[in-house]
Amino acid sequence: MIEGLEPWAQQGLGAATGLAIGLLVGLERGFKLRRQKEGKRVAGVRTFSLLGLGAGLAGVVAETQPIAAAVILLAMLGYLAIAYAPRLTSGGDATSPVAAAVTVVAAFLAGLGNVGLAGAAAAILVFILALKDEIHQFVDRLEERDIHAIARYGIIALAVLPFLPNEEMGPYGAWNPTKLWWVVIIVTGFSFAGYVANRLFGARHGTIATALIGGAYSSTAVTQSLAQRLGQTKGGGAEPAGIALASAVMYLRVIVLVAILANRILLPFVILLAPALIVAWVAGWWLYRQAEPSDAPAPPGNPIALVPALGFVVFIAIAAVAARWAQGQFGEQGIAILLFLMGSMDVDASIVTAGGLPPDLIGAELAAIAIGGTIIANMAVKIGVTLAYARRNGWSAALALLASTLVLAGSIAVAWLRL
Repeated sequence: MIEGLEPWAQQGLGAATGLAIGLLVGLERGFKLRRQKEGKRVAGVRTFSLLGLGAGLAGVVAETQPIAAAVILLAMLGYLAIAYAPRLTSGGDATSPVAAAVTVVAAFLAGLGNVGLAGAAAAILVFILALKDEIHQFVDRLEERDIHAIARYGIIALAVLPFLPNEEMGPYGAWNPTKLWWVVIIVTGFSFAGYVANRLFGARHGTIATALIGGAYSSTAVTQSLAQRLGQTKGGGAEPAGIALASAVMYLRVIVLVAILANRILLPFVILLAPALIVAWVAGWWLYRQAEPSDAPAPPGNPIALVPALGFVVFIAIAAVAARWAQGQFGEQGIAILLFLMGSMDVDASIVTAGGLPPDLIGAELAAIAIGGTIIANMAVKIGVTLAYARRNGWSAALALLASTLVLAGSIAVAWLRL
């Protein structure tokens, strides 16, 4: 509730929010069911509004008169059950009765004083109801591998975290199981979001959309896919632009990950990457201007798998211990070398390890340089992949990648000299 309001004003706000929730859901339901004949609808704008108002009032009186509040709620839910029963038994859609029940619950929460939670729940409810066609189209496009991916990410994000201890343990106190698993949730979630977006939009909007969205979770996989396709054609399509733009997105991706997982090095890291980022986008835009339209290739493979996720945790855990050990043996330059070696295998691992280190173990500038070096290694791999698969057709894409790589190397050299 809003602080400072008189009790009567708080009660009025709760009841009014309940009414607003009912009105909002009722408008959506009324619009969707507007073509039904008069009298055929169980609940429209007026009924939903009254349900919201009644549930809001029940919430207002619940503290002082809990029995009366329970009677009001049971009466409304009972009415809904009786009114919708014939439709449900005849195979009708259950969306409206479920939406009505959720409306009652949300409005009741508003009456209790949880106005923010109630409003958020109502907004999400209306959003889901309004996207009926889009959700059905999305489900129609799903394949079995997509359902498996969703189930695997559900296990990663929901089934493991609650059971992990939130305390420092292991050698050098380098392991916190909860924090380690949160890293997995964030990194794999970032990748999964890109994969879903690619499945939704990439195939419908061509090579550039596939490159831009796919680059958010695996620019290397996008590069391999487009380079292979480019090597099988005579060139002239959008594949070179897609390869360049996928890496341009990768620069943005690592900046976002640093901001989330290692924010103390964000400023020096952005300063280090900014010139290369600009060059990458300019080169990708120039190649796009030269390209002919082309259809999208199949998006890269699904990034969510339990075994690689577990392997990533083990790798991060070992890296955390190694970083603490290296600091005692070699100082911050030893940690910088360790970050570079790890990042050559997985840039995300290098970012995560840097973010988990105490600030006094390695300076922000040196950590940014080490992670920047891992990006150079990654870019070198993509240049090789482009030339290996696309051969002569891949020269323009390879030069675009090389240009941003050389600029990044120059930025790293300047930053190193300033240490």
